[in-house]
Amino acid sequence: MPQSMDMTVDIGEGALDRFSAWCAARPVTGTIRIVADLRTWEALGSEADAALRRRGLAASRTIIAGEHPVAGGEAVLRLLADSRDNESLLVAAGSGTITDIVRFVASRIGKDFVSLPSAPCVDAYASSASALILGGAKATIPAAHPAAVFADTRILAAAPAAMIAAGFGDMLCKLSALADWRLGALLWDEPFDEAVAQRSERAARCAIEAVDSIGAKEAGGIEVLMGALVESGLCMAAAGHSRPASGAEHHFSHFWEAERLRAGQAPILHGLKVAIGTIMAAGLWERVARLSRDQAATLLAGQGPTDEATGIAQIRALFPSSADEVIATQAGFLSLGAAGWAGLTGDIIDNWERIQAIAAGVPGVPAVRDLLARSGCPVDAREIGLGEADLSRAMAGAHWQRDRFTVAKLAGALFGSR
Repeated sequence: MPQSMDMTVDIGEGALDRFSAWCAARPVTGTIRIVADLRTWEALGSEADAALRRRGLAASRTIIAGEHPVAGGEAVLRLLADSRDNESLLVAAGSGTITDIVRFVASRIGKDFVSLPSAPCVDAYASSASALILGGAKATIPAAHPAAVFADTRILAAAPAAMIAAGFGDMLCKLSALADWRLGALLWDEPFDEAVAQRSERAARCAIEAVDSIGAKEAGGIEVLMGALVESGLCMAAAGHSRPASGAEHHFSHFWEAERLRAGQAPILHGLKVAIGTIMAAGLWERVARLSRDQAATLLAGQGPTDEATGIAQIRALFPSSADEVIATQAGFLSLGAAGWAGLTGDIIDNWERIQAIAAGVPGVPAVRDLLARSGCPVDAREIGLGEADLSRAMAGAHWQRDRFTVAKLAGALFGSR
């Protein structure tokens, strides 16, 4: 399924052996550095090291320490400090965190890198951006896509069930994310690529069709899920941004991640947070879908633009360590004013039928919950450590994180704080 651009993509049993053969056939020689955390070294990194050595290739390693490694300053500095001029290749043996660290460092020191996924849990493996923690908030930093992805289904199927479920959550969300992308193109003049959107939707639907096999951890289902995740990463690389894969549901997830990081709490798997965010986004789309044009016009007439001072105060309260950056990215919304509000609401009413058509492409809350449950993914926020207050804060303010028009922005225009 993955359309591999100019990278090698190999998903299947025995991919680890084919990885070492690929390395041996490279015209560039030099030491290969394997990067892992403590868990992924045991699950994957040590096998990759042994496979390389069997072919006579020199390998070194960097182990990112900590019970819950974070893709941020300390880990990046660790890898930069370990890297040597005679190394020809970096290898990310792990999940999204390790891949983001290696991708960023490889792009900055001018080295190729290979992604060896340890679990089918995220769509970051083939993308061209790193999600790093900067100033206590998640930031997407342009980097480089890997030279190759080798995903061995034997290793992927042995991953914890929660990580596999997280991968399905990160794929199911594409249907709401794509709806948000279409909405942003319609109402906020965001660039849109129909061909990439269709690729992303096909990948999501492939995973949906295999949901029961994925939930059972069957090799076939795991291979489909991994292929869909890689294709999603390639869609982001093709688009040059994360819009094909990330909408309001990801904004909710990033919001919770930053809050937990500031509080010193253990992280929650990205895809599990996204799954809960997808349920919330589906609920917002359901509310929009129930409105007639006249009802929408009445609701919009009763609202108004966010007062700039009020918006800034809210951002400072919700994003204490990154407020200035968030305020800068939200300048267009914060300075909307009466004229801008009139133009936006007029566009919403004029395009109501198209908005309804977009909403129709998003599965309803019962369908989302059913699919997630079949994959083994939690559908109650309390199961992953999120309470009602966490959900309420995210619903009220997570939309400020990105200069994007999503269903959360639309719902705010229609319903306000109700």
